[in-house]
Amino acid sequence: MNPESFKKVLIITYYWPPSGGSSVLRWLKFTKYLQDFGWLPTIYTPSNPEPQAKDLSLQSEVPHNVHVIKRKITEPYFLFRLLTGKKSDETLTVSFISDKDPGPIHRLLIWVRGNFFIPDARKWWIKPSVRFLIRFLKQNPHDIIISTGPPHSMHLIALGVKKKLEVPWISDFRDPWTNIDFYDELRLSARADRQHHLLERKVLDFSDAVIAVSPTMAREFTEKGCKNVYTITNGFDEQDMIRPGEQADKFIIIHIGSMSSGRNPDSLWSALNEMGRLNGQFKSDLLINLTGDVDFSVIRSIEENGLLSNLVRNKHIPHSEVLTCLMQASVLLLVINNSSNSRGILTNKFFEYLSARKPIIAIGPVDGDVAAILNRADSGKIFDYKDKKGLSEYIMDLYGQFKSGRLYLSTGDISRFSRQNLTSALARLLNSVTTT
Repeated sequence: MNPESFKKVLIITYYWPPSGGSSVLRWLKFTKYLQDFGWLPTIYTPSNPEPQAKDLSLQSEVPHNVHVIKRKITEPYFLFRLLTGKKSDETLTVSFISDKDPGPIHRLLIWVRGNFFIPDARKWWIKPSVRFLIRFLKQNPHDIIISTGPPHSMHLIALGVKKKLEVPWISDFRDPWTNIDFYDELRLSARADRQHHLLERKVLDFSDAVIAVSPTMAREFTEKGCKNVYTITNGFDEQDMIRPGEQADKFIIIHIGSMSSGRNPDSLWSALNEMGRLNGQFKSDLLINLTGDVDFSVIRSIEENGLLSNLVRNKHIPHSEVLTCLMQASVLLLVINNSSNSRGILTNKFFEYLSARKPIIAIGPVDGDVAAILNRADSGKIFDYKDKKGLSEYIMDLYGQFKSGRLYLSTGDISRFSRQNLTSALARLLNSVTTT
């Protein structure tokens, strides 16, 4: 396709390589494939963000002809580092995950974050970004802009540009705003709560279209009175996938990503403990791999169940190594937050789990979006948070398959979740919004 025939889309995102983690992957992968469907992206992102992790390998996936605009951002994390003793070159963990029992300073910082940094700690980047992008777009017209959040300050940047230039705008929600699982933990004042809801309302009202990553989240936005809501889930990139090799010597249960106290699967640790006491060989074969930030309460629960000797922890590893770990594992563990919005949580890692074809053990709402996809793809089973009996029976069945060398591999059709097909759906939406 002739580059001059491309339509142009400006994507406003906080997360971009060399930052790592799942928050980067969604729009990195869309950017990778958008040109196949006639759209040339421009990326607007901070030059000095506070990433949860770094992954230099992801930079190679940015197409060479994509214009990436990086501008300095001012964030208040110097205060966090000062009060917590974090070093200047030390990456910050998720706010609600701690490697030790959080004290009063940590709780104070959470309160400050929720009540003074609205909608989030990137608020100081909104006004200078709006000014810059108005100048940029006047000199370099684009057909549409997309903002992706959280952080929801990205949506407010797009809102400011929209009001001045009347350019079409799509807001993409990777997580909810006022319905996110930790919203109540922000300890908001009545005034702060009103501000969050007011800003969310403005974004939903002014957007020409809203994208949600799950059907449940889309329905919740519709119930708020939002029109033109579309579901485009996360997915997997077929070019990333590594074929399974020989079966490992250990029965490996792996969890990729952060595990907060709200995701601590107590019933699983208890089940594994009892199974190990009843079957010494199972105890010897078992390996629990937790890769990502893990809250201290999870480690304490594992220790209390006598599983510390079975645990392997990895802080952050490059995405390519994550995929290798998935292929070496026997079972892929997905724990969904036990929260009010749990039915609509569809994480990026879930789709990469599906693409690995290994059996998935999910713990969460059995009537949620994960359950619907998991059952349709025949890729594992989901259990209620307290279903220890069901977990034990399924794990023992998988362990038996492992010992016989015939661990089940899924063959269900998951093609609709490929990054190419999802980008095709995005391109159709872009075409629709820009021609109406």
